[in-house]
Amino acid sequence: MLIFNGSIFMPSVLTLIGIPGLESVQCWIGIPFSVMYLIAVIGNSLILVIIKYENSLHQPMYIFLAMLGATDMALSTCILPKMLGIFWFHLPEISFDACLLQMWFIHLFQGIESGVLLAMALDRYVAICDPLRHATIFSQQLLTYMGVGVTLRAAILTAPCLVLIKCRLKLYRTTTISHSYCEHMAIVKLATEDIRINKIYGLFVAFTILGFDITFITLSYVQIFITVFRLPQKEARFKAFNTCIAHICVFLQFYLLAFFSFFTHRFGSQIPPYVHILLSNLYLLVPTFLNPIVYGVKTKQIRAHVLKMFFSKKTP
Repeated sequence: MLIFNGSIFMPSVLTLIGIPGLESVQCWIGIPFSVMYLIAVIGNSLILVIIKYENSLHQPMYIFLAMLGATDMALSTCILPKMLGIFWFHLPEISFDACLLQMWFIHLFQGIESGVLLAMALDRYVAICDPLRHATIFSQQLLTYMGVGVTLRAAILTAPCLVLIKCRLKLYRTTTISHSYCEHMAIVKLATEDIRINKIYGLFVAFTILGFDITFITLSYVQIFITVFRLPQKEARFKAFNTCIAHICVFLQFYLLAFFSFFTHRFGSQIPPYVHILLSNLYLLVPTFLNPIVYGVKTKQIRAHVLKMFFSKKTP
């Protein structure tokens, strides 16, 4: 490790603190986190298996749900093993390149998840506002294009974050990251050099992906509500609205936590670090934990197949 004028030149290893201020109880915090991760993996795996083997569920709504479940598992798997290594086994060190890779994967899967939520909103919009054309519009080809599109969009937009850190930032005031995983701004703030370009590009990516998606999701649901409330029969209105409840719950929990974490990292200097880090961790873990529960409870077809899998009587 080379040191110039008190600054560290291109460190090879970084140290993750975990949750600043709560180091003495991190081992206990790891227990509910690991339980949430376990439930998330089991729940999402169960949904993926059911959708794969039930031909009746090979529809756009459930294919998007499978994509969401796979993304959720990948996102939580990116952070939790290392986080538990810090909490339980006192293994805070991570190589600089591995830290950048973890950062990229986290923001990649966040971008993919946001894109999938947008696709799900558009699917509900067409299903309710133009049901006769739904099967024609949401063809297998379009689903493939949408899946590839949201993945490429997230990968292309987040990749420059790696380049800007690796190529621009050479000198660091410390190698200690006050976080439990490698987050873009948490790494950038370690540098002693001008980080304005990194900050501006981070904001650009956030508003390009999250801002774009949340705008069109909101517009889709405004139009959905207008269409639903115009239906003449109360039962028809309830049935149409009920198909959207699970997605609205998932949408709200994802974006509310996302924007809180994003803005507090940049502008929330008055918020205690442990509050911010805890909520950042929950932002990545809670949706992956709750999504299969929400969809399992609110989606009749998924719920029926889960009950059939576990409680149906075997015929001799």
